[in-house]
Amino acid sequence: MTAPVPAPASRIRTVDFADLLSSEWTRLRTVRSTYITALLASVGTVVIAIAICLRYVQEYDQLSPDDLQSDLTNFSLTGVYLAQVALGALGVLVVSSEYGTGMIRATFTAVPQRRLVLAARGLVLASATVLLGEVSTFTAFSLGQTILSSKHIGTSLADPGVLRAVVGAGLYLSATALLGFGLGALLRHTAGALSAFFGLLYAPTALIDLLPTDWRNDVINYMPVNAGSQIMTVVHTGGALGAWTGFGVFLCYPAAALIGALILVERRDV
Repeated sequence: MTAPVPAPASRIRTVDFADLLSSEWTRLRTVRSTYITALLASVGTVVIAIAICLRYVQEYDQLSPDDLQSDLTNFSLTGVYLAQVALGALGVLVVSSEYGTGMIRATFTAVPQRRLVLAARGLVLASATVLLGEVSTFTAFSLGQTILSSKHIGTSLADPGVLRAVVGAGLYLSATALLGFGLGALLRHTAGALSAFFGLLYAPTALIDLLPTDWRNDVINYMPVNAGSQIMTVVHTGGALGAWTGFGVFLCYPAAALIGALILVERRDV
Protein backbone atom coordinates (compact mmCIF):
# COMPACT_ATOMS: atom_id res chain seq x y z
CA MET A 1 0.00 0.00 0.00
CA THR A 2 1.41 3.33 -1.04
CA ALA A 3 1.77 5.90 1.72
CA PRO A 4 -0.16 9.10 1.11
CA VAL A 5 1.90 11.95 -0.21
CA PRO A 6 1.85 14.87 2.27
CA ALA A 7 0.41 18.10 0.99
CA PRO A 8 3.04 20.69 0.16
CA ALA A 9 3.62 23.27 2.86
CA SER A 10 1.78 26.48 2.17
CA ARG A 11 3.96 29.24 0.94
CA ILE A 12 3.57 32.89 1.60
CA ARG A 13 2.90 34.64 -1.63
CA THR A 14 5.44 37.25 -2.56
CA VAL A 15 4.72 40.28 -4.70
CA ASP A 16 7.18 42.19 -6.82
CA PHE A 17 7.62 45.65 -5.24
CA ALA A 18 7.53 47.40 -8.62
CA ASP A 19 4.15 45.81 -9.36
CA LEU A 20 2.94 46.85 -5.93
CA LEU A 21 4.04 50.43 -6.57
CA SER A 22 2.19 50.40 -9.87
CA SER A 23 -0.92 49.08 -8.18
CA GLU A 24 -0.78 51.71 -5.44
CA TRP A 25 -0.27 54.47 -7.99
CA THR A 26 -3.32 53.29 -9.92
CA ARG A 27 -5.34 53.21 -6.73
CA LEU A 28 -4.25 56.72 -5.71
CA ARG A 29 -5.00 58.35 -9.06
CA THR A 30 -8.42 56.71 -9.47
CA VAL A 31 -9.83 57.96 -6.16
CA ARG A 32 -11.89 61.15 -6.33
CA SER A 33 -10.62 62.49 -3.02
CA THR A 34 -7.11 62.62 -4.48
CA TYR A 35 -8.12 65.17 -7.09
CA ILE A 36 -10.24 67.22 -4.69
CA THR A 37 -7.51 67.56 -2.08
CA ALA A 38 -4.81 68.12 -4.71
CA LEU A 39 -6.88 70.90 -6.26
CA LEU A 40 -7.52 72.54 -2.89
CA ALA A 41 -3.82 72.35 -1.99
CA SER A 42 -2.50 73.75 -5.27
CA VAL A 43 -5.15 76.44 -5.77
CA GLY A 44 -4.96 77.48 -2.11
CA THR A 45 -1.19 77.85 -2.26
CA VAL A 46 -1.31 80.05 -5.35
CA VAL A 47 -4.41 82.12 -4.54
CA ILE A 48 -3.26 83.02 -1.03
CA ALA A 49 0.17 84.02 -2.36
CA ILE A 50 -1.45 86.33 -4.90
CA ALA A 51 -3.81 87.85 -2.31
CA ILE A 52 -1.07 88.56 0.25
CA CYS A 53 1.32 90.02 -2.30
CA LEU A 54 -1.40 92.22 -3.78
CA ARG A 55 -2.28 93.55 -0.34
CA TYR A 56 1.37 94.23 0.46
CA VAL A 57 1.76 96.19 -2.77
CA GLN A 58 -1.40 98.21 -2.10
CA GLU A 59 -0.22 99.15 1.40
CA TYR A 60 3.44 99.52 0.52
CA ASP A 61 3.57 103.32 0.56
CA GLN A 62 2.12 103.42 4.10
CA LEU A 63 4.35 100.72 5.60
CA SER A 64 6.74 101.41 8.45
CA PRO A 65 10.49 100.71 8.07
CA ASP A 66 10.10 97.53 10.15
CA ASP A 67 7.37 96.22 7.83
CA LEU A 68 9.61 96.84 4.84
CA GLN A 69 12.05 94.29 6.27
CA SER A 70 9.49 91.50 5.94
CA ASP A 71 10.32 88.09 4.51
CA LEU A 72 9.12 88.66 0.96
CA THR A 73 9.82 85.07 -0.04
CA ASN A 74 7.57 83.79 2.73
CA PHE A 75 4.75 86.05 1.46
CA SER A 76 4.59 83.89 -1.65
CA LEU A 77 4.58 80.69 0.42
CA THR A 78 1.95 81.52 3.02
CA GLY A 79 -0.61 79.41 1.18
CA VAL A 80 1.37 76.35 2.23
CA TYR A 81 -0.33 76.57 5.64
CA LEU A 82 -3.69 75.97 3.98
CA ALA A 83 -2.33 73.34 1.61
CA GLN A 84 -0.93 71.32 4.53
CA VAL A 85 -4.48 70.80 5.80
CA ALA A 86 -5.63 69.37 2.47
CA LEU A 87 -2.59 67.13 1.96
CA GLY A 88 -2.63 65.95 5.56
CA ALA A 89 -6.25 64.92 5.08
CA LEU A 90 -5.28 63.15 1.86
CA GLY A 91 -2.58 61.24 3.72
CA VAL A 92 -5.13 60.07 6.28
CA LEU A 93 -7.70 59.04 3.67
CA VAL A 94 -5.16 57.13 1.58
CA VAL A 95 -5.02 54.45 4.26
CA SER A 96 -7.96 54.95 6.66
CA SER A 97 -10.66 54.79 3.98
CA GLU A 98 -9.84 51.14 3.31
CA TYR A 99 -10.18 50.31 6.98
CA GLY A 100 -13.53 52.07 7.06
CA THR A 101 -14.93 50.09 4.13
CA GLY A 102 -13.29 46.80 5.12
CA MET A 103 -11.42 46.59 1.80
CA ILE A 104 -8.17 46.39 3.70
CA ARG A 105 -8.93 42.69 4.29
CA ALA A 106 -8.89 42.06 0.55
CA THR A 107 -5.67 44.08 0.19
CA PHE A 108 -3.85 42.09 2.89
CA THR A 109 -5.23 38.81 1.52
CA ALA A 110 -3.81 39.63 -1.91
CA VAL A 111 -0.53 40.88 -0.44
CA PRO A 112 0.17 39.24 2.96
CA GLN A 113 3.34 41.30 3.40
CA ARG A 114 1.52 44.10 5.21
CA ARG A 115 4.57 46.25 5.84
CA LEU A 116 5.39 46.08 2.16
CA VAL A 117 1.90 47.40 1.36
CA LEU A 118 2.33 50.34 3.73
CA ALA A 119 5.82 51.05 2.41
CA ALA A 120 4.65 51.09 -1.21
CA ARG A 121 1.62 53.22 -0.42
CA GLY A 122 3.68 55.69 1.57
CA LEU A 123 6.31 55.92 -1.16
CA VAL A 124 3.70 56.60 -3.84
CA LEU A 125 2.04 59.23 -1.65
CA ALA A 126 5.39 60.90 -0.91
CA SER A 127 6.34 60.99 -4.60
CA ALA A 128 2.99 62.41 -5.69
CA THR A 129 2.87 65.07 -2.98
CA VAL A 130 6.48 66.15 -3.55
CA LEU A 131 5.66 66.75 -7.22
CA LEU A 132 2.42 68.55 -6.41
CA GLY A 133 4.06 70.57 -3.65
CA GLU A 134 7.00 71.72 -5.75
CA VAL A 135 4.83 72.72 -8.71
CA SER A 136 2.47 74.63 -6.40
CA THR A 137 5.19 76.44 -4.44
CA PHE A 138 7.25 77.42 -7.49
CA THR A 139 4.09 78.72 -9.19
CA ALA A 140 3.06 80.66 -6.08
CA PHE A 141 6.54 82.12 -5.70
CA SER A 142 6.73 83.17 -9.34
CA LEU A 143 3.33 84.87 -9.36
CA GLY A 144 3.83 86.47 -5.96
CA GLN A 145 7.21 87.94 -6.83
CA THR A 146 5.86 89.18 -10.15
CA ILE A 147 3.24 91.18 -8.23
CA LEU A 148 5.84 92.53 -5.81
CA SER A 149 8.07 93.61 -8.69
CA SER A 150 5.52 96.30 -9.56
CA LYS A 151 6.98 98.19 -6.57
CA HIS A 152 10.52 97.18 -7.54
CA ILE A 153 10.77 94.88 -4.56
CA GLY A 154 10.81 91.14 -4.19
CA THR A 155 13.37 88.40 -4.46
CA SER A 156 14.68 85.91 -6.98
CA LEU A 157 15.73 82.28 -6.74
CA ALA A 158 19.34 83.43 -7.02
CA ASP A 159 19.15 85.33 -3.73
CA PRO A 160 20.59 83.61 -0.63
CA GLY A 161 18.19 81.14 0.95
CA VAL A 162 15.36 81.68 -1.53
CA LEU A 163 15.72 78.52 -3.61
CA ARG A 164 16.03 76.47 -0.42
CA ALA A 165 12.86 78.07 0.94
CA VAL A 166 10.80 77.36 -2.17
CA VAL A 167 12.04 73.79 -2.54
CA GLY A 168 11.68 73.28 1.20
CA ALA A 169 8.06 74.41 1.13
CA GLY A 170 7.26 71.59 -1.29
CA LEU A 171 9.12 69.10 0.90
CA TYR A 172 7.24 70.37 3.95
CA LEU A 173 3.92 69.66 2.24
CA SER A 174 4.97 66.13 1.39
CA ALA A 175 6.13 65.52 4.97
CA THR A 176 2.77 66.78 6.21
CA ALA A 177 0.98 64.29 3.95
CA LEU A 178 3.16 61.51 5.37
CA LEU A 179 2.27 62.61 8.90
CA GLY A 180 -1.41 62.19 8.03
CA PHE A 181 -0.64 58.85 6.39
CA GLY A 182 1.24 57.60 9.44
CA LEU A 183 -1.55 58.62 11.80
CA GLY A 184 -4.16 57.05 9.51
CA ALA A 185 -2.27 53.75 9.45
CA LEU A 186 -1.68 53.92 13.19
CA LEU A 187 -5.26 54.70 14.25
CA ARG A 188 -7.13 53.04 11.32
CA HIS A 189 -10.08 55.40 11.74
CA THR A 190 -10.62 58.48 9.58
CA ALA A 191 -12.21 60.77 12.17
CA GLY A 192 -9.75 59.78 14.86
CA ALA A 193 -6.73 60.19 12.59
CA LEU A 194 -7.91 63.60 11.34
CA SER A 195 -8.46 64.74 14.91
CA ALA A 196 -4.99 63.55 15.87
CA PHE A 197 -3.49 65.26 12.82
CA PHE A 198 -5.05 68.65 13.51
CA GLY A 199 -4.42 68.32 17.21
CA LEU A 200 -0.75 67.52 16.69
CA LEU A 201 -0.27 70.47 14.34
CA TYR A 202 -2.11 73.14 16.27
CA ALA A 203 -2.96 72.14 19.85
CA PRO A 204 0.58 71.95 21.29
CA THR A 205 1.30 75.60 20.45
CA ALA A 206 -1.78 76.71 22.38
CA LEU A 207 -0.95 74.50 25.36
CA ILE A 208 2.63 75.73 25.48
CA ASP A 209 1.34 79.25 26.13
CA LEU A 210 0.41 77.99 29.59
CA LEU A 211 4.04 77.26 30.43
CA PRO A 212 6.41 79.72 32.08
CA THR A 213 7.95 82.10 29.57
CA ASP A 214 11.47 80.63 29.81
CA TRP A 215 10.18 77.12 29.12
CA ARG A 216 7.81 78.27 26.40
CA ASN A 217 10.52 80.01 24.39
CA ASP A 218 12.60 76.81 24.32
CA VAL A 219 9.86 74.26 23.75
CA ILE A 220 7.83 76.10 21.11
CA ASN A 221 10.63 75.83 18.56
CA TYR A 222 10.22 72.05 18.55
CA MET A 223 6.51 72.01 17.84
CA PRO A 224 5.64 70.58 14.39
CA VAL A 225 4.61 73.71 12.50
CA ASN A 226 7.15 75.97 14.21
CA ALA A 227 10.00 73.59 13.44
CA GLY A 228 8.93 72.58 9.94
CA SER A 229 8.20 76.11 8.72
CA GLN A 230 11.83 77.14 9.20
CA ILE A 231 12.70 75.37 5.95
CA MET A 232 10.65 77.94 3.99
CA THR A 233 11.81 80.98 5.92
CA VAL A 234 14.57 83.26 4.66
CA VAL A 235 14.49 85.88 7.43
CA HIS A 236 14.70 83.86 10.66
CA THR A 237 13.67 85.25 14.04
CA GLY A 238 16.12 85.19 16.92
CA GLY A 239 16.27 81.88 18.79
CA ALA A 240 14.50 79.90 16.06
CA LEU A 241 15.91 76.63 14.79
CA GLY A 242 17.93 76.62 11.59
CA ALA A 243 16.22 75.79 8.31
CA TRP A 244 17.37 72.18 7.96
CA THR A 245 17.53 71.57 11.71
CA GLY A 246 13.92 72.61 12.07
CA PHE A 247 12.86 70.49 9.13
CA GLY A 248 14.72 67.53 10.61
CA VAL A 249 12.82 67.99 13.88
CA PHE A 250 9.56 68.14 11.96
CA LEU A 251 10.38 64.90 10.12
CA CYS A 252 10.60 63.13 13.47
CA TYR A 253 6.81 63.43 13.83
CA PRO A 254 5.79 61.54 10.65
CA ALA A 255 8.70 59.13 11.21
CA ALA A 256 7.39 58.23 14.67
CA ALA A 257 3.86 57.69 13.33
CA LEU A 258 5.10 55.57 10.42
CA ILE A 259 7.37 53.43 12.60
CA GLY A 260 4.50 52.82 15.02
CA ALA A 261 2.21 51.85 12.14
CA LEU A 262 4.79 49.46 10.66
CA ILE A 263 5.23 47.76 14.02
CA LEU A 264 1.52 47.40 14.78
CA VAL A 265 0.32 46.38 11.31
CA GLU A 266 1.77 42.88 11.74
CA ARG A 267 0.39 42.49 15.26
CA ARG A 268 -3.24 43.33 14.56
CA ASP A 269 -5.87 41.05 13.09
CA VAL A 270 -6.47 43.50 10.25
